[in-house]
Amino acid sequence: MSDTATSGVQQGFQLKSASVSMTALELYYFDDREFEEILRDKISQAPGFFKDTPLIISLEKYQGLDSELDFFKIIGTCRRNHIHVIGVRGGNDDQRRLARGAALALLPGSGQRDRAHETDQPAAAEAETAPAPSASAGDPPPARIISQPVRSGQQIHAPEGDLVILAPVQAGAEVLAAGNIHVYGPLRGRALAGIHGAESARIFCQSLEAELVSIAGHYKISEDLQDNGWKSAVQIQLRDDLLVVTPLDKA
Repeated sequence: MSDTATSGVQQGFQLKSASVSMTALELYYFDDREFEEILRDKISQAPGFFKDTPLIISLEKYQGLDSELDFFKIIGTCRRNHIHVIGVRGGNDDQRRLARGAALALLPGSGQRDRAHETDQPAAAEAETAPAPSASAGDPPPARIISQPVRSGQQIHAPEGDLVILAPVQAGAEVLAAGNIHVYGPLRGRALAGIHGAESARIFCQSLEAELVSIAGHYKISEDLQDNGWKSAVQIQLRDDLLVVTPLDKA
């Protein structure tokens, strides 16, 4: 009998829920050569950010022909550039059939989530006579608070709420949050807020020196940030799909 069997383990694995940060590629049309050219240009702006990242292809704004949508070419191009396509979001029945044929996972688009929610409404109405939940059930998730410096190579993750860091975030470090990110010190590494798509999320820091900042998948790298608010106290927010940097004393 193996050591594993004698240690009390009854089965080889368990399935558990997991919160994973992923990047979405919002596809409007697909042209093979142009796709790879643009992808390489994006990667060159922040190579460390994209290396070995899981990617979702969003079809919610796709305007091209279904016949031009070649998921095998998309997957191959991404793999050559060390990006791993794991699924598609949204899309019509034919597009999702093509994705399934390429062994990609199928995720609902925002419209599909809305329809699922509407389908659930009658059941919710029937449950209105049930006792109301306690007030604490509706409280927002607590913020994760880090009091030590976040050093190069470290990743700090707040999968449900805000992330508050009472120290510097060093170059080469990465901090991620479902909600806002507050850094009470210099932000020199990478900060990704609204990682599950919350476009209202913001990033606050006492000194903007970041390698990369991102809100709900929209990002700017160091070179783009140095013209506005560099090495000063700022907040970063998303307006009309653009990241806007504002001095904290003018916010």
